[in-house]
This record gives sequence, C-alpha cells and structure tokens, in this order.
Amino acid sequence: MFAVVRTGGKQYCVKPGDVFKVEKLDVDQGESVDLSDVVLTTDDAGSIKVGQPVVAGANVKAKVLKHVKNDKIIVFKKHRRHNYRRKNGHRQQMTVLQVVSIDC
Repeated sequence: MFAVVRTGGKQYCVKPGDVFKVEKLDVDQGESVDLSDVVLTTDDAGSIKVGQPVVAGANVKAKVLKHVKNDKIIVFKKHRRHNYRRKNGHRQQMTVLQVVSIDC
C-alpha cells in the first residue's frame, strides 16, 4: 500500500511508516498533519486509484518529527571578462514527517 502526495510543489511516494522531508509546514513538532492532496493510491489488493487531479476521500496522516535545514546550495553568478562574480548560499527550511496511516 502506498500513496503519491503533493505538497510544497513536489510529489512524494509514501508508505505507512516512511520518514521524509518536505518544505516547511507551519505545524508544531509532535503534532499530526493531514495531507489531503493525494494524487494516487493503492491498497493491499493491488488496485490503483488515480485522481483527476486528486483522489476523492483519500487522506494521508503524518506526524511532524522535527524542523531542520536542508543542505546548502551555492548560487554563483559570473560574467566573463567583466570582473563580475557573486557567490551566495541558501539553506531551505524543511519539515521531517513520518507517515502514520493512509486512508483511501
């Protein structure tokens, strides 16, 4: 059994018990969050439900484990032969979730 969930402009394939990182959600640590934007679900029998655009009545319950920062990415700009160089870094705020259950 798994589901494809859309949050933060990205899609994640999750199963019960999975731990994954999403872009920061405004939820406190230890609380639960419902991800209702489910694009695809399967059950134990293997039947697949594909949403148009979302599966009606499907819901993924997850628990917020912690809030972290992602790895640093370097933003480097350069113009050839003009002595122009700019270097910046960015660390995206992320939320670590653990899937509790998938309701089809």
